[in-house]
Amino acid sequence: MLDLTAARWQKSSRSGSNGGNCVEVANNLTSVVAVRDSKDPTGPILTFSPTAWAGFVRSTAKAG
Repeated sequence: MLDLTAARWQKSSRSGSNGGNCVEVANNLTSVVAVRDSKDPTGPILTFSPTAWAGFVRSTAKAG
């Protein structure tokens, strides 16, 4: 089981300010980037390698 107790969660800049579409990312961890729904902080968490996450961010920046 992955220990995420040191995760510092930040709301995505792409999340709406009205409480909807709230994605939080913890990218302060050494070997993993964690993503969760801020409306369900105890719910499922997706994890990605830092390389995979960087690729995702680059691809969405080009599309946005």
